[in-house]
Amino acid sequence: MSNIIYSRINTMKLVQQVRYLTKYQSQRRVVVSGLGVVSPIGTGTKIVWDNLLKGHCGIVCLQEEDYKKLPCRIAGLISKQDDDVQKALSKANLKSMAPATCLALVATAEALVDAKWFPECDREKEMTGVALGMGMIDLKDVCDTNEALKIGYNKVSPFFVPRILPNMAAGQISIKYGFRGPNHSVSTACATGAHSIGDAYRFIKYGDADVMVCGGAESCISPLAIAGFCRLRALSTSFNDEPEKASRPFDQKRDGFVMGEGAAVLVLEEYEHALRRNAKIYAEILGYGLSGDGSHITAPREDGSGAMLSMGRALQDANIRKNEITYVNAHATSTPIGDGIESTAIKKLFGGHSSKISVSSTKGAHGHLLGAAGNLEAVFTILACQHGVIPPTLNLENPVDDLNYVANVPEKWQTERRVALKNSFGFGGTNATLCIAQI
Repeated sequence: MSNIIYSRINTMKLVQQVRYLTKYQSQRRVVVSGLGVVSPIGTGTKIVWDNLLKGHCGIVCLQEEDYKKLPCRIAGLISKQDDDVQKALSKANLKSMAPATCLALVATAEALVDAKWFPECDREKEMTGVALGMGMIDLKDVCDTNEALKIGYNKVSPFFVPRILPNMAAGQISIKYGFRGPNHSVSTACATGAHSIGDAYRFIKYGDADVMVCGGAESCISPLAIAGFCRLRALSTSFNDEPEKASRPFDQKRDGFVMGEGAAVLVLEEYEHALRRNAKIYAEILGYGLSGDGSHITAPREDGSGAMLSMGRALQDANIRKNEITYVNAHATSTPIGDGIESTAIKKLFGGHSSKISVSSTKGAHGHLLGAAGNLEAVFTILACQHGVIPPTLNLENPVDDLNYVANVPEKWQTERRVALKNSFGFGGTNATLCIAQI
């Protein structure tokens, strides 16, 4: 009898704890207070946003001799002329850090200045965390180090292993600024950036942090990486002489994605915390959804059910109705299979309301940044919510279907409250969706 009473008491305590936690989470809103970007269409959030709306394209020909024998000879490259990028990619830095880590530090510096967040007391540092990842390591570093090993053991750099660890960008940011909150890294292929933001959102929601520096970085363009993706038949090969036309999401002539490089970092913050310090607020993260396709190593489920689950769970987490969504920033990478399946998923999930949703993918401008794609495009979705302008899909001449695509030129976003979904899907069938709204 006493065991039964004891069990009931424990159950009641558990129910009370769950109720308290649910109430606590519902009271903690998460907003965006800082942005930083390094991309093929510029460095600096304002420059990049302006270039995106002007229709600039950062996809260029790869000039080095080793690329000439490959089916794909184009990529979205960052400009090495920018002073901050030049300093970040110095020989001294590259000795101990991967190029992607260096770019992450550039984007982080801009985001923190933008957010005006430089904590000094222990409490503030302990409640500031980092969630940042990358999709791939630098394969050239591995190859070069292997050649060095052939010469002799002592030729292998002691920084080799730290350089190729996917979590080291997050680690370097935490070390540089003294952040002692969650130090977290995600590596989920092309969904890395979105998962990083979503996990950071939950850390704040659950009270693990008040401020999170989050996003992703990628810098892995090399002959070996291009060759590997070509062997998967994943890259565009029909526009080597017209690189600016190669990435064409949702267009009938699309023939594969174009690799890109860069970094984008967001500062997320608990709403009341941001208000107390009079921080600038760009938008609010309302919800986060995840799913797995459980189907194929590279191709999504043909019925779009994985994407539907991810979007549906983001809506559920945000506690909003489907008809409140009026923009989807699509993952669409310009592949023959993936774009059509994402379109199918949008139609199935939203039904008749899909005709009232604007859809665009900005990858026509900057290519596919792999682990830094979802976070860069989340920045664009946030700015769209703030400014009421939807960025266009470049090179969209003959759409795959009748969805309301924003093609080639920006479109005004006219609605009572701007609420969007941002999709990111990765190899292995990993899916993430963020629900982002005007504040």
